[in-house]
Amino acid sequence: MASTQAGAGIGIANLPNQRHAIASKKGSALTMMIAGESGLGKTTFINTLFTTTIKAPKNHKRRFNKTTEKTVEIEIIRAELEEKQFNVKLSVIDTPGFGDYTNNRDSWMPIIDFIDDQHESYMRQDQQPKRQELSDMRVHCCLYFIRPTGHTLKPLDIEVMKRLGTRVNLIPVIAKADTMTPTDLHKFKKRILEVIAAQNIQCYTFPLESDDEASTKRNMSIMAAMPFSIIGSTDDVLTNDGRTVKGRQYSWGVAEVENEDHCDFKKLRQLLIRTHMLDLIHSTEETHYENYRRAQMETRKIGEPKVKTVTNPKWKEEEEALRKRFTEQVRLEENRFRSWEQQLIAERDRLNKDLEAEHSHIKALEAELESMQVGLSPKRK
Repeated sequence: MASTQAGAGIGIANLPNQRHAIASKKGSALTMMIAGESGLGKTTFINTLFTTTIKAPKNHKRRFNKTTEKTVEIEIIRAELEEKQFNVKLSVIDTPGFGDYTNNRDSWMPIIDFIDDQHESYMRQDQQPKRQELSDMRVHCCLYFIRPTGHTLKPLDIEVMKRLGTRVNLIPVIAKADTMTPTDLHKFKKRILEVIAAQNIQCYTFPLESDDEASTKRNMSIMAAMPFSIIGSTDDVLTNDGRTVKGRQYSWGVAEVENEDHCDFKKLRQLLIRTHMLDLIHSTEETHYENYRRAQMETRKIGEPKVKTVTNPKWKEEEEALRKRFTEQVRLEENRFRSWEQQLIAERDRLNKDLEAEHSHIKALEAELESMQVGLSPKRK
């Protein structure tokens, strides 16, 4: 194919400007999932990330006043953000209840099912004749919050991260980085990366090379910080040198949210919003959704509904509770019937004894009557 150079310029170079105008008018949508145990500052992080109250903080006094049902909920928070006349429809998927119990078997299933259900919903809509307004809630990234224990990943973390990494752009996050010293934090990051590599956990990656050398250095710096250590705070505090910053006040000083010497919050925000939001959306479309669509199309016909197995841990627990309840009722009924049978046998034995006693009494009366008759009979001469 021959290529020609337009000498005077016919306007081809304006195509990016046209695309920019269309994108600015249409806006964008970002669906972000936050997963992890309670008390790791997920709500505070989201509000700090977008510098507004996306989700109201929970009442810490009622944190442990939970029901006895060991369930993981899916909570969707929607917001619309605007910056320089560009709108972003934000959806935050929270997972309250995850990892909060002693027995967390299959506690990740509601999270996995939600991600798969969004791919399934979009695929079913895409197969319809009319596709003008598709409802798209596919999860573009999942921030998995890791408790800052200083040791390594827990078995629950490994299991859920394995399953999330094959379905969504997984970004591991170390919560409350201000509770660890820089040395301990560095060692903790190293252990986490070793476990991720050993367990073959798929985390989000992006191209490091760029046409701009500064962008390449920035990308390498962001990737080197994974897993990201963060500090979340919506409070303004005054530093020792007179600056007002977002951070946490301690007796030894201030832990600043946007200070890269204190945590990786600034790098994570660059990754999520400033530099790689579009890549998160495209990789969800081109990689994770296509993987799901290909797997489903290989085993199903077009338009055929998905056969969904019942693996909800709540239903399993309810089934187990009903089974135990039924077994207990059967046991109680069997004990009642045994007791009733023993009472009937005892009553039968008592009646038999009474009958034998009456029979013996009658025999004695008959013998006495016979002897009296013999005594009263006249003697023969």
